Amino acid sequence: MSMDLDDDAPVAIGGQAQTGATILCYNCGAPIDGTTATGALCFACVKLTVDISQGVQREATLNFCRDCDRWLMPPTSWVVAMPESRELLALCLKKLRGLHKVRVVDASFIWTEPHSRRIKVKLTIQDQVQDGMLLQQTFEVVYVVATQQCPECAKSYTANVWRACVQVRQKVLHKRTFLFLEQLIMKHSAHRDTLNIKEAKDGIDFFFSQRNQAEKFIDFLNSVVPVKVKSSQELISQDIHTSKKSFKFTYSAEIVPICRDDLVAMPIKLAKQSGNISPLVLCHKIGTSVYLLDPQTLQTADISGPIYWRSPFSSLADVKELVEFVVMDIEPTPTRRGKWVLSEATVARASDLGVNDKTYFTRTHLGHYLQPGDSAMGYLLTGTMFNNPEFEALEESNVYSSTIPDVVLVKKHYPNRRRNRRRNWKLKRMNKDEGELLPKKADQDRMDREYEMFLQDVEEDEELRAAMALYKNEKKREEEEMSIAETETETDAGDDVGVPRVDMDELLDDFDELTMQEQ
Repeated sequence: MSMDLDDDAPVAIGGQAQTGATILCYNCGAPIDGTTATGALCFACVKLTVDISQGVQREATLNFCRDCDRWLMPPTSWVVAMPESRELLALCLKKLRGLHKVRVVDASFIWTEPHSRRIKVKLTIQDQVQDGMLLQQTFEVVYVVATQQCPECAKSYTANVWRACVQVRQKVLHKRTFLFLEQLIMKHSAHRDTLNIKEAKDGIDFFFSQRNQAEKFIDFLNSVVPVKVKSSQELISQDIHTSKKSFKFTYSAEIVPICRDDLVAMPIKLAKQSGNISPLVLCHKIGTSVYLLDPQTLQTADISGPIYWRSPFSSLADVKELVEFVVMDIEPTPTRRGKWVLSEATVARASDLGVNDKTYFTRTHLGHYLQPGDSAMGYLLTGTMFNNPEFEALEESNVYSSTIPDVVLVKKHYPNRRRNRRRNWKLKRMNKDEGELLPKKADQDRMDREYEMFLQDVEEDEELRAAMALYKNEKKREEEEMSIAETETETDAGDDVGVPRVDMDELLDDFDELTMQEQ
């Protein structure tokens, strides 16, 4: 015998009948369990009638500084945040009032047109509306981007607001070291805190709003070039009631007046202290020290800044006095040191070819780069008068007078290099205020020639190029078309064959965007 039980019928448990209490939703009349529900609404009506986001803002304002690309973090902080980044999302959530009363489950950006000055964020929140009932809701919040100038940028557009100045100087007749230092500053963003950058007679002035920013910049200079720093301060104002004083600080940073590829005559005493190196050397690199090389023996020496300033000396000749030579014959020796190979060479001045048959014998460190028939730039010492006390001491010395060579070769020369040729790479330049030092036409031509020489050094020296940031000059499609056109031109005309070039793999993208940010 079987018996069907109704689902709504009372069920006997332990000999007693249990009956479930059922009530009706007052909104739609749906039956709900009265033993668990504390309200008289079913779950469907709760979702339709209850708004847990009622106390949360749906619109807010974000303040953005267009000069430094920073956002205002109330009350007074300014932070850097990229579009649709985690930092910007955290800033958006902190701007909403009432969000702390609910639980945030998810938050994400909704794409908007960048020029619309609107940022949309989709939020998903949860909250308990009844005991045991958890409600989740998703809604959008619109942020209006308002432009506001931060205090640092406002000071940069106002005169006489700087509190610290770093005056970088180098007493030489050209700017090659400053061009290299400029690239290091740009690569490491060491000028990020500057209020203004101004050209000076023998260097550049960097202005800062805080003293610690200038000291940080001084530390950067000490890490890249040998400098001697002197500091001074000037009293601006004083409060006689609280004894508070306001100062302006000035730091004078003088760079060692020796540049790359300079011919140097060291003091004999300092040469003996530096490993007994020959006093007549070449400066092959400028870093935290002055790196010197004896091209006759490949011996090297490093002169740090403090050692140099205890017994300073100047360059015997710079790159403006280089003479073009043609290699007639060259024979390498077993002596090697890194990329240098000591060789014995016979050279003749390029201006003497076809006029006389005068040649010079010398030893050079460029045996790995030079072949018979190549051109090289060097210093001609025979018949040249140097107004230098250190070189005069060498000539009068019985030990070193016989070691002075006739010619000192410095680097390989490419006579077929085209002038103002189009390059597939560029370097960033700092925005400097020239002030009253507007260059004349002759000075501008000289500066253009020095910059062209610097670009040639970057192409020829991989070690120098590795310390900089090089950027693509044009888009990829245009670069490919340019490389094809240049290849055809070289094949037809034969110009620039063998001239060093920068590989495309060494270049960085987004040069135009970075330039716009700098401006």
